[in-house]
Order: sequence, then structure tokens, then C-alpha cells
Amino acid sequence: MLTMYSTSWCGYCHRLKSQFDREQIAYQIVDIEQDADAAVYVMGVNGGNQTVPTVRFPDGSALTNPSITQVRQRLAGLAGN
Repeated sequence: MLTMYSTSWCGYCHRLKSQFDREQIAYQIVDIEQDADAAVYVMGVNGGNQTVPTVRFPDGSALTNPSITQVRQRLAGLAGN
């Protein structure tokens, strides 16, 4: 399952969530303003920035502000391994 790090006010996060729902991609949302450990993780993969959406994949890799196409491609690559 994907983890999407987000904030309540992030328009890009809302758009990606809608795309996940439409594509029936399973995910969980973690609000980095409510979870300090999540904020630290996001900063760790984004050069110290709290950039959202940041999506973590089951293999531990991450993409920052990905398109739905990038997410589908990464998931397809993981399924092929």
C-alpha cells in the first residue's frame, strides 16, 4: 500500500488523492502537520523541505509531487520484480 504524506490545505495532495480514488489505488494519508515523525521523513527525502505530496511505495522508495502516470509506472515496475 502507498503512503501519501500530505497536509489538509495542499491542493496538489487533494488532486492526487482523487486520482488514486479514481484509479482504485490503495493508499493511506499521513498529515505531516499532525505527525512529527512523518514530517521528519518527508524532510529526509526532500532535501530538508516539507514538500507534499510525497508518496512512499512499498519498497521504501519515494516520489515527490508525482503525476498519476509516474505512480502507475512505479507500481508497475514494483509488480514486475
